[in-house]
Amino acid sequence: MNELISDYIIQTYADTYYGTEKQFEVHKVYGTSESNGVINVYMWSYYGGFNRATGTESQSGHSLPAVIQLSKRDDHYSVTGYKEPKDGSLYQSSLKKMFPKKYVKSAGQDSGNIAGLQKEMYQKVEHWLGKQESL
Repeated sequence: MNELISDYIIQTYADTYYGTEKQFEVHKVYGTSESNGVINVYMWSYYGGFNRATGTESQSGHSLPAVIQLSKRDDHYSVTGYKEPKDGSLYQSSLKKMFPKKYVKSAGQDSGNIAGLQKEMYQKVEHWLGKQESL
């Protein structure tokens, strides 16, 4: 499920950020809910684009809360929806509409405080850089 989420976000932003060789996404899940066969995953997503020449220094990307909807059929998950909060003055009110109350506070605390996700991203990039060098 985590790989599906990351792949979806990478594909969604493939044309948004230009000039990078490889993109990665890592996320922290706050929790899930299920209704009518749809699983809502409430999370913080960290997306970054990287180049071999600049190593582990992100060249583009974002870090934000998001909700992704998944459906399951025959042991296979598929993405049925994805939502991020609005920018600017609408950010907080849209976040409150997207997330259950119990996760809003966690998302607020993670804004600008993603050391764990940065470490996970660094590990993915280092692994990719190592693979590239051996080719």
